Amino acid sequence: MALVGIGGRPWIDLAPFVDVGAIASLHDEICLGLVRVPHRYTGGSHRSLQIVPASEPDPPLPDYGEVIAGLSDPQLAILASLGDGRHGPERGVRYGEEGDIPLTMEQMRWLQYRHQVYFPWKVYVELVPSTDWADKANTHNKRFTREAQLYFPRTVQLVRTLPLCAVGSVKILGLHGGDHGTIHRDGDPRDQDAPDTFFTLCPTPDKRLFLWDEDTGERTVITSPAYWFNDHDWHGVLADPGFRYSIRIDGAFEPSFLEKLGAP
Repeated sequence: MALVGIGGRPWIDLAPFVDVGAIASLHDEICLGLVRVPHRYTGGSHRSLQIVPASEPDPPLPDYGEVIAGLSDPQLAILASLGDGRHGPERGVRYGEEGDIPLTMEQMRWLQYRHQVYFPWKVYVELVPSTDWADKANTHNKRFTREAQLYFPRTVQLVRTLPLCAVGSVKILGLHGGDHGTIHRDGDPRDQDAPDTFFTLCPTPDKRLFLWDEDTGERTVITSPAYWFNDHDWHGVLADPGFRYSIRIDGAFEPSFLEKLGAP
C-alpha cells in the first residue's frame, strides 16, 4: 500500500513552529533522567499482532507472541514465575502489548535471553502514561507522573508550551546501538477519519525514522528535530551505531495550529 500521509504530504515538518534550540537543550536532562528511572521494552510482537507489511522487509527475528504460543508446559511455568504473581501459566491468552497479561521486565528479559526475542525499543518510558497504544489519543484525566516532574522537569515544561488543547500521552522511545525499529503501522488507514495528531521531538539527529511505501519498496527518511507523520502508514527506524531516542507527545492540536499546518 502506498503512503497515505497527511493532506497529500508524506510527513509534516513541525520545526518552524517550535523552539528547536529548546528541544536540543533537553538532551542532558533526558540522558540523566533515563539513568534514574525504570524503563521497559516495547515492540517485539509486531508480527504476531499482524501489523507488519506483507512483503516482510525486516529479517524474521523471533516474535514473543509466536514464541510464547510455542512454549512447553515447563517453559510456560517459568514465564509465569517471572510475572507479577497475579497469573499462573495460561494458554489461549495474549501476553504483552495490547494483550490480556502485561509482561514484566523479568519476563521480557527471559524471552530475550532464552528465546532470542528481539525487542527493538529497549528504552520505553511513559511521562504521561496510557493504558494501551490505542489510549494514546485519549486526553481524559491524563497527567505527568511524579518521576516525570522530578527527573524531566524541563521536558515537562517544554511539552506544556506546545500548541495542544490537551495531552493524551508522552513517551520516550529509545533504541540501543545496532538495533533497528521493525517496520509496522499503528492501525489500518482505512479505519481512519483523520490522522492521529502528535509531535515527535528529537533532541539529537541520531534517530532516523522512515516511512515505508509497500508498493514501491522505497524509504522516506524523516530529517527534522520536530515532525508529525501518519502513524497508520508503515514506518520503522534505521539501525545506527549508538543509542538514540525521540519523545512522542500525543494530544489534540489547537485548531489554529492545524490551520497553520494546512492539515485536514
